[in-house]
Amino acid sequence: MTVNKNQILEQVREYHASKGGTGEFVPGQTRILASGAVLDESDRVALVEAALDMRIAAGVSSTAFEREFGRYFGLRKAHLTNSGSSANLLALSALTTPPLEDQRLRPGDEVVTVAAGFPTTVNPILQNGLVPVFVDIELGTYNTTPDRVAAAIGPKTRAIMIAHTLGNPYQAKEIAQLAADRGLWFIEDNCDAVGSYYDGRLCGTFGDMATVSFYPAHHITMGEGGCVLTGDLALARLVESMRDWGRDCWCQPGEDNRCFKRFDQQLGTLPHGYDHKYVFSTVGYNLKTTDLQAALGLSQLKRVDEFGAARRRNWTRLREALDGLPGLVLPEATVRSDPSWFGFVLTVLPDAPFRRDALVAFLEDRRISTRGLFGGNLTRHPAYADGPHRVHGDLTNSDIITEQTFWVGVYPGLTSEMIDYIAQSIRDFVAKNS
Repeated sequence: MTVNKNQILEQVREYHASKGGTGEFVPGQTRILASGAVLDESDRVALVEAALDMRIAAGVSSTAFEREFGRYFGLRKAHLTNSGSSANLLALSALTTPPLEDQRLRPGDEVVTVAAGFPTTVNPILQNGLVPVFVDIELGTYNTTPDRVAAAIGPKTRAIMIAHTLGNPYQAKEIAQLAADRGLWFIEDNCDAVGSYYDGRLCGTFGDMATVSFYPAHHITMGEGGCVLTGDLALARLVESMRDWGRDCWCQPGEDNRCFKRFDQQLGTLPHGYDHKYVFSTVGYNLKTTDLQAALGLSQLKRVDEFGAARRRNWTRLREALDGLPGLVLPEATVRSDPSWFGFVLTVLPDAPFRRDALVAFLEDRRISTRGLFGGNLTRHPAYADGPHRVHGDLTNSDIITEQTFWVGVYPGLTSEMIDYIAQSIRDFVAKNS
């Protein structure tokens, strides 16, 4: 019996329907995750269809996703990578390449970033022989400010690379202007903020380049994956080369002679006509993704606004339920921003009659997942203690979040009932311990 693809995909839909939902929510028994992927029938079908077509490397879905994702941001180029961490590595490393001539970053140059963040915003700085300059953040928004960044700029500073914390935008317009005025590169780590707006403009559109992650915790997922976005074609070309082994050729996989000069160029000291597919113009890697991942990403991208609306709704419901609760700093959106929230941050005040550890233990005992605010003060971690860095000003608030801050989930997989249970659990704990 011959079975065609459409029949198989219809069976996939039936299989998905047979799996049912996640079951009834039972307070105190059902685990409430801090983050996670929200996958539907279309996602399952997209993955299976790509598998049936044996699209095991980057191909038509990858190209389509890059086109659609760039269009979503209104940027000219999007390059898929195997992770958001790789996207950060590619974006910063591209700025160290010889084609940028006097504008390139060189070992010993400084990059301003925040101490309270995720390691893979900082790691590419160190991996390229550059020096991170750490600045503090504000409690409430958990972002740094243009004033702090400006004060940290020294004679060796050449770039700024900062992430929007948990979807809450920092003042990206002002920092972009600061970078332009001082002749600095600006990389916008947008991994936690897809769909967030600052001053009426999508985050990820302010920097020379922006990065995104598609890990299951993020706004849309490919399972693993990331992306580098830019409106600068010269930077995009450098990113593409570094992602694709460092090659000079821009043919897609399976193509052989898009430039019509494959065997008719003189590059470096190579023989004239050396196969352009094997000419390398940057020191690169293979950091591409696959069509299986991109097919899932295309399906997820159709719901990016729906997911953002759910995140905003859950965050607002939790914020209103906890308003006025003593002993806690509640999160605040940056002025003139509209965050697509990644999580809901809480800081226990130093003079509160309870400690963060006790509150976290109480919530975890109720099956409510919690997370620290990433690495807290990264300068206190073994990985960075002895590495080259500079600290401008004090890191008082970064230390506070290391000791007293955590966050809970607001992702679209959480129902209103779950959000209400989180809120009531926090209120119960505070009432019992005040």
